[in-house]
Amino acid sequence: MNAGHATDSGHPGGGRPCLATLLLLTDGRYPSGAHAHSGGLEAAAAAGLVHDTATLAAFLTGRAATSGATAAAFAAASCARFPPREGSGGPHDAFGLLDAELDARIPSPALRAASRTLGRQLLRAALAMRPHPGLGELAEGPSGGPHQPIALGATARALGLTPRAAAAAALHETVTGPATAAIRLLGLDPFAVHAILVRLAPDLDELAHAAAGHALAPPELLPSPGAPLLDVFAEAHARWEVRLFAS
Repeated sequence: MNAGHATDSGHPGGGRPCLATLLLLTDGRYPSGAHAHSGGLEAAAAAGLVHDTATLAAFLTGRAATSGATAAAFAAASCARFPPREGSGGPHDAFGLLDAELDARIPSPALRAASRTLGRQLLRAALAMRPHPGLGELAEGPSGGPHQPIALGATARALGLTPRAAAAAALHETVTGPATAAIRLLGLDPFAVHAILVRLAPDLDELAHAAAGHALAPPELLPSPGAPLLDVFAEAHARWEVRLFAS
């Protein structure tokens, strides 16, 4: 069975994946703290690279195809591996290599720190909704908590979702966070911004499908498209004395 379409009746709640659960996980009101991050949009706007709907569309398209695709692949892989198989040594051992490989794909220390902060907050919210021993152990792991895509994949699985759904959730957050930030920072028309997101939807679906296809690949072989300018922006943004968003 393709990992992107696998189901797991062993999780709490059992049965087939629930679309309503995916909608809750991708809701902007989900209390994971993502609303406080712009995904590099604040720095890109300050540099003049994003200033209208056309440049925002280009920014979101590039972000989805690079850091979004990487996050989606790791979210799908995390989902496919959770809960850890018996005898694997628990979430710390089972997810250690996955976390290390994603860490190596995030050159910016500021982005690595933000990703771990978001991972911790996401797991805290998930545990409040659906207590799960595996999520609890993952939240208590070393290195300041897991990266956000890994926490997202584990949470998706604990809630009964598939690797493809986890990838879709990661890509959704990749573009909606910066899109919302653009409305706040640049005063763009919310209707025009959401029209951009609708046009992006087919691309996001293709990226989610591709990410799910890598779900069972060895961690070192997972995709790693990057966006170096976002890493540069993140380091500069972290030194700003006044900023609206954490990253």
